[in-house]
Amino acid sequence: MDIPVYLIAGFLDGGKTNFINGILQDGFAREERTLLLCCEEGDESYEDRALDNVTVIPFEEEEDLKCSRLKELEKQYHPQQVLIEYNGMWSLERLYREVLPANWVLYQIMAMVDASTFELYVKNMGQLMMEKILNADMIVFNRCTPELAAALRKRNLRMVNRRADIFLEMEDGTSEDYCTGDECPFDLSQEVVDIPDDDFGVWYVDVMDHPERYAGKTVHMKLLMCHSKKYPGTHCPGRFAMVCCENDIQFLGLVAKGVGLNQYKNRDWVEVTARMAVENHPAYQGKGPVMHIFSIAPCEKPAQEVVTF
Repeated sequence: MDIPVYLIAGFLDGGKTNFINGILQDGFAREERTLLLCCEEGDESYEDRALDNVTVIPFEEEEDLKCSRLKELEKQYHPQQVLIEYNGMWSLERLYREVLPANWVLYQIMAMVDASTFELYVKNMGQLMMEKILNADMIVFNRCTPELAAALRKRNLRMVNRRADIFLEMEDGTSEDYCTGDECPFDLSQEVVDIPDDDFGVWYVDVMDHPERYAGKTVHMKLLMCHSKKYPGTHCPGRFAMVCCENDIQFLGLVAKGVGLNQYKNRDWVEVTARMAVENHPAYQGKGPVMHIFSIAPCEKPAQEVVTF
């Protein structure tokens, strides 16, 4: 039986324990047996009243956290879910590669960061810090001031992790979304903006919301050829995407122009380089992004044919 694992990562005083207390007090573990692996002891402690259905197992040394030990704990406690408060000084790669049993499925990685010490950690332990930022599904920056929030937004962490939900917890107790709508998830200063296979969904949303920011830019990516039936003569290559679940797969295409597009059939995989523009087209019922393809060639399909967001 698969066991969902929720990993809370970050450095000392990043707010991991408080975050876990909040999860437990809100009923996260009330109905299901939960195993909580504590790999770092900080100033805060777990709330006793939130541990009704939770077994806490401490790990003081990284070498003690190994697959055989986790299998023993599974056999002893039969957890229905696992929380891991992970030590910021320990490598995530080792956890993925060597530690988690095959049936312990990593559902979500949450990174807690003290905004006041973020720059210091990046400067002195950049690889460890950015590993947490890069792999997280959700990132929370605690103890933010308006100045620190502005500095974090200036870094444009969306280019480091395009998928994570990022929140800024202010000192006054309020919370702000990291994204203001102005951040671009890609580095547009490059001569050619390469869109990785796994990031097409992110790029599609951004180019549809902000077509003007890509106007005149050269992009490169793999696409599935599509010739529109509704608008004869219109080419609209794109990718299939899982919008919310397996039952909701949609094709995300963009209007494309260029020589040689007719030689490819629907569902042919092609690698394209194109100059982006914003133009009127019936498919958009107004203005939208148009790809002027000047290089196209057949290619192997990506490892994951269906993209997610």
